[in-house]
Amino acid sequence: MVESIRIGIVGYGNLGRGVEMALARSPDMQLVGIFSRRNPASIKPLGANVPVHGMDTIGQFRDAIDVLILCGGSKSDLPEQGPALAAQFNTVDSFDTHNKIPEYFAAVDEAARPAQRTAIISVGWDPGLFSLNRLFGEAILPAGETYTFWGKGLSQGHSDAIRRVPGVRGGVQYTVPSTAAMERVRSGSLPQLSTREKHVRECYVVLEEGADAKAVEQTIVTMPDYFADYDTTVHFISEADLHRDHSAMSHGGFVIRSGQTGNNSKQIIEYSLKLDSNPEFTSSVLVAYARAAYRLHRSGEHGARTVLDIAPGLLSSKSAAQLRKELL
Repeated sequence: MVESIRIGIVGYGNLGRGVEMALARSPDMQLVGIFSRRNPASIKPLGANVPVHGMDTIGQFRDAIDVLILCGGSKSDLPEQGPALAAQFNTVDSFDTHNKIPEYFAAVDEAARPAQRTAIISVGWDPGLFSLNRLFGEAILPAGETYTFWGKGLSQGHSDAIRRVPGVRGGVQYTVPSTAAMERVRSGSLPQLSTREKHVRECYVVLEEGADAKAVEQTIVTMPDYFADYDTTVHFISEADLHRDHSAMSHGGFVIRSGQTGNNSKQIIEYSLKLDSNPEFTSSVLVAYARAAYRLHRSGEHGARTVLDIAPGLLSSKSAAQLRKELL
């Protein structure tokens, strides 16, 4: 008999819809419900019989949900929701503001540990799978350098940050890697690259009526943690252009570890992703780690964790014996 892990989704934007789709491909999981700050009647899940509840009712479901998957944004939603919900539920989230992960981890751990809950933070492909590949590269090739390139693709977190700028009605952001910088890395020459040398950021913004374009642009290009360290271009476009030309959510990237072993032999490890749908892929990673959160909690492991702490076998619906037979 297949065990059924009861899942709740918090937030129903692109990521929440992706989680619902990923759960439909996971026979060992069942979707208990969707929780939103919006009017539940305004939300139409993909599944015909999926219940939608207001966030103010979530405390009533503590005994009905094994893991909550948090699908809010990293700029404003997760810093508040992550610790608050980790005090009541086992959780998985995709917090992706890299330089704030240590303080976010501490806040979630402080909430989850005394409540005997398990919370896995910063799950996705970066942070997430790319984090693992950076670790593997550094551990295996300690003499060397690690390089991460993103894109070209639409960034969910950076696009969310744009849309929260006063005067912005809608917008998206694309991360574009430097081809020349990547080729220098692949040559094994171990170049020292600044943040600006590796990527540029392109923003497409729809203004609210009467908004000051220069003020909006200045707010975006100087935004810490998102745009201040990059050459950022802001294009102002119409809402019709935004929907017509910028609705696709493809993304991807590369992690490259270039190093030396033995008698100065050059060794290069490269891992890449090419994604038609950034939110659908991120959602699939979240669902796999929800399985791990459930298993860790059942084994008595409480507090916050990251992907660096999770044994790979815990992500799979297969048994350890199956994995040894089929994948080793």
